[in-house]
Amino acid sequence: MSFFVERRREVMQHIEKYMLEKMPEYLKPIDEIWQPSDFLPDSSREDFFDKIKELQQSAGELSYDLVAVLIGDTITEEALPTYESWLAMVEGVSKDEEGGWMKWNRHWTAEENRHGDLLNKYLYLSGRVDMRQMEISTQYLIADGFDIGTGHDPYRNFIYTSFQELATNVSHRRVASLAKRDGDTLLSKMCGVIASDEARHAKAYKDFIAQIFKVDANEAMLAFEDMMRKKIVMPAHFLREVGLPIGQVFGHFTDAAQRLGVYTAVDYVDILKQLIVDWNIESIKELNEAGEKARDYIMNLPNRLLRVADRMKNPSLDYKFKWILA
Repeated sequence: MSFFVERRREVMQHIEKYMLEKMPEYLKPIDEIWQPSDFLPDSSREDFFDKIKELQQSAGELSYDLVAVLIGDTITEEALPTYESWLAMVEGVSKDEEGGWMKWNRHWTAEENRHGDLLNKYLYLSGRVDMRQMEISTQYLIADGFDIGTGHDPYRNFIYTSFQELATNVSHRRVASLAKRDGDTLLSKMCGVIASDEARHAKAYKDFIAQIFKVDANEAMLAFEDMMRKKIVMPAHFLREVGLPIGQVFGHFTDAAQRLGVYTAVDYVDILKQLIVDWNIESIKELNEAGEKARDYIMNLPNRLLRVADRMKNPSLDYKFKWILA
């Protein structure tokens, strides 16, 4: 076994106890946290069909792009089998089902699973979605898997999840605001509570990386640099519709998000800036020459990316999704 792998395992074992102590802060008790049924019409009540009509009336006012983004977000959330199995393969995550990291993985997945459940049921009831087409895309996304450039390295994986949880918080929070603007208060509440979960999960993964920086700063810095050079890809970057090549629809999904301001190139830079501050990148000591070069790259990257973002044009609307009926 290489020194690189063995060191990673030692660090993961070192912070496992800390992680277990912090789990109650980052994950909520199952019998207390919200569930999808708290927000959706209750089929056992006499007013069930009236509530569905109200839901459909509100959903009917949502813009085409907003429905497209909501469907893409939902499919992303529903691809959890991929994410759970991916995290289980990270170096230093013991395959012992009672081990701390596996416990975290299962409980984190269980919380995240509620997001897709809630949004899927809303879309089904909305009457605006070809559910079969959407379900095909979901099955494809799970079957196709994803390559996010992390390998089995825990440092790269937790840097990725820190970034990605912050990105999903931004996306769901913006959808909540746009839904409220369009008069759909139910969808706004739903996306708001999902965004809150994502913020809490982001705090956890950022904390895990902060602990890694304390004990293995140089390797953590090199991992951060490597992930930013590759660029953080979204978990749904292989998104497709029936009959189309892998990843073909993802660009149209991100175009819609960019047009709406749900998630933009500037948001990407803002998240990077936040991580630089949260991990005290500028002040980390005891780096070797490679680590110092990695830090310089990271510190200079936000301004470089902003210059690129300033030159980007807002994409035009030129695609009709198979998912959307009206």
